[in-house]
Amino acid sequence: MPVVVLLAHHAAAQGFKFEQNPGADRATAEAAAREQRVRQNLSTPCRQSIKNKKIMLVIGEQQTNGNVLAQQQNYGPHFEAINARLRALGLKTYTAEEIRKQIAQAEIDAYFRNDPDAALSASRRLGASFILRGLITAQATVNPVMRINQVSVGMGFTLASANGRTVADANAAAASYAGPDVRAMALALLNEHADEVVSKLYSDYCRNAQPAAPAKGMQAQ
Repeated sequence: MPVVVLLAHHAAAQGFKFEQNPGADRATAEAAAREQRVRQNLSTPCRQSIKNKKIMLVIGEQQTNGNVLAQQQNYGPHFEAINARLRALGLKTYTAEEIRKQIAQAEIDAYFRNDPDAALSASRRLGASFILRGLITAQATVNPVMRINQVSVGMGFTLASANGRTVADANAAAASYAGPDVRAMALALLNEHADEVVSKLYSDYCRNAQPAAPAKGMQAQ
């Protein structure tokens, strides 16, 4: 009997199976672990008084020179991927249209330059207790093994109270070998990781949020 047949017969007798697709098994295990993290995060108790506070979401894209593009109309799908999930969890958020109508672009630009006065002005104008900032980043490198260009894309989210205190953060990252369309890559990345990102923000928010007292002239929500 040929050696190969003998090996196969012995493996079958021992109940051994050759691994057919280790990559698929790893992907399945990673997905299961991700789902477990999401469930654990969403089980965090959250006071209704915290859920009733209003959250404003703004998204920007960091350029290679360090400047941030933050025209909100450019990030509609990214905005909805996060905003819809926050609302599904019972949190109070603004629509993109409400933000665009009431917050000047200059204020949003200043906020992404880490101007605390701009953050306070924007939150006061909407009556928001918290601001959630999403920032798209990208870095072009050469893959050392394949010797081809690749673009690493990341999305980081920071949730802060109107007075600037950070209460939650979450991020996602991925690398791609194809195409320079950073926004499309960021959206694909966000769609893949949005559940985990939002669940992490939710957990941190419910545990850490202590809204500052509304500023004079700012309506409590």
